[in-house]
Amino acid sequence: MFLPLLTLVGALLSSGSPAAPDWKTPYEKSNHTQTATYYECIDYYQRLDEAYPEIKMTAMGMTDAGKPLHTVVVSTDGDFDPQSIHRKGKTVLLVQNGIHPGEPEGIDATMMLTRDLVQNKKLRKQLDQVVLVIIPIYNVGGALNRNSHTRTNQNGPESYGFRGNSRNLDLNRDFIKEDSKNARTFATIFRTWDPEVFVDNHTSNGADYQYTMTLIPTQHNKLGGALGQLLKQQMIPALYKGMEKRKWPLVPYVNSRGETPETGIFGFADLPRYASGYTTLFQTLGFIPETHMLKPFDKRVASTYDLMLEFLDYVAQNGKAIQAARQKDRAALLTQQEFVLHWAPDTTQAETIQFKGYEAKYKPSEVSGLERLYYDRKAPFTRPVKFFDTFRPTLTVSKPVAYIIPQAWTEVIERLQQNQVDLKRLSKDTVLTPETYYITDYKTGQRPYEGHYLHSDVQVRKTQQPIQYFAGDYVVYLNQVSNRFLVETLEPQAPDSYFAWNFFDSILGQKEYFSAYVFEDLAAEYLRKDPKLKAALEEAKAKDPALAKSAQAQLTFVYRNTPHYETTHLRYPVARWLGGALPVQ
Repeated sequence: MFLPLLTLVGALLSSGSPAAPDWKTPYEKSNHTQTATYYECIDYYQRLDEAYPEIKMTAMGMTDAGKPLHTVVVSTDGDFDPQSIHRKGKTVLLVQNGIHPGEPEGIDATMMLTRDLVQNKKLRKQLDQVVLVIIPIYNVGGALNRNSHTRTNQNGPESYGFRGNSRNLDLNRDFIKEDSKNARTFATIFRTWDPEVFVDNHTSNGADYQYTMTLIPTQHNKLGGALGQLLKQQMIPALYKGMEKRKWPLVPYVNSRGETPETGIFGFADLPRYASGYTTLFQTLGFIPETHMLKPFDKRVASTYDLMLEFLDYVAQNGKAIQAARQKDRAALLTQQEFVLHWAPDTTQAETIQFKGYEAKYKPSEVSGLERLYYDRKAPFTRPVKFFDTFRPTLTVSKPVAYIIPQAWTEVIERLQQNQVDLKRLSKDTVLTPETYYITDYKTGQRPYEGHYLHSDVQVRKTQQPIQYFAGDYVVYLNQVSNRFLVETLEPQAPDSYFAWNFFDSILGQKEYFSAYVFEDLAAEYLRKDPKLKAALEEAKAKDPALAKSAQAQLTFVYRNTPHYETTHLRYPVARWLGGALPVQ
């Protein structure tokens, strides 16, 4: 029994000190050809957590894959309490990776960066006033669905994850509707940490050009206020300058309206369904780095690593300015009366950028024999290209004092709670006369989009009418940090409202009807007794020949202007309270 033990002791004595831990990542061990698997990534961070007191990994909630969504926090003073960190005046930078696991540069770059931040004294200084929060792999289900073919045009790595999650959802369309467990857990992470800056690492598709890294900042006009000015005038120029020094020149994400970039590049309209659009609702500076799919994988990882260093450097030097701008905007938000629901690019205003591209040429296709586009890498160019990065409001709404939401709409209430909205509840049954909307028109997509048939071009009619509410119905006052989130989810005309995403579709169906042969006599009586209704019908017939020729349509017109027609049909359930005290608990 003792011989193996003695042998082991002898072996240890002869070998000297134990071997130093191997901190090379799977990406580094593969000679930069492979990205870490989900299990390799989580295991690596677990080892860092165990080895360094400055690092803490936590399972924050579940994903649709049945596995947890983790955060990794790097805090050099060992404080991992979000509220304490904010009280100390430190700036929080949240980095998310693997929302599309086939775009894995951020996964590998962040693993190396985390290690280097605790092992390299020079880099470590970046965290004196910054706390780095990392979501190692957001789309866990997609990461587990590993393959080598679905990123058809991408130059490496050898294998990678899949864009859809376990429910085949694109998680970068799910931040508002929160169909996935991933998105609900993200909301908890985001609202708990309340980061000043958010970075979500991606890889692009599209045109060919000379750049390895492109960047989508949240749209500065939509962000607005002091933060919008800081973003446009200071932070973006600093990031461009820093990446130029690192030999990774930046360019705006190549979002062109024409077939090639020379036709003009447009700023990205980051709706709240997207990561940076969602984070903007809470006055967070959001960024989507997009490396170029055709560049070698190692260069894409290296440029992502360096860009994250630039973010750390800027936040470390300018954290106080970011915090001051954010506090100013949040204070203004509490009393802001007008909110923009729709934006559009202002094509009368454009910047000119010197774009480094390749000549777009055409030749006969070997597949179809027809003309096809290709980019000639033997013909690089630098030439001026218009960049349209100014957006203008196209629809604005005045905020109410509060929204009233009947407790029946549990899916909506749950999402508000998930986003830490301050909710009150009516303390007793009561009849109120709020401002209500009736949906007068809308368009619906003919094909499903991320599990929904989206509504758009929503038109409403305002009215005020007495409505019976009950104890426990919800009241949401618009005097909180969540104001903008509330307006953009609860105003039905907003492009990513809960109405647009079908959470209120049951109001669109009429529940009671009439039998025409019976209602004929009743309708005639209404017209005899109500000259205004008769005049309205005649006016409508004069304007609409189809109505004039349809007996059924005329009966329906009368029906909808009598007490027999249900008041709940097309009435949007979320009412707007314009003033006065409400009995809330």
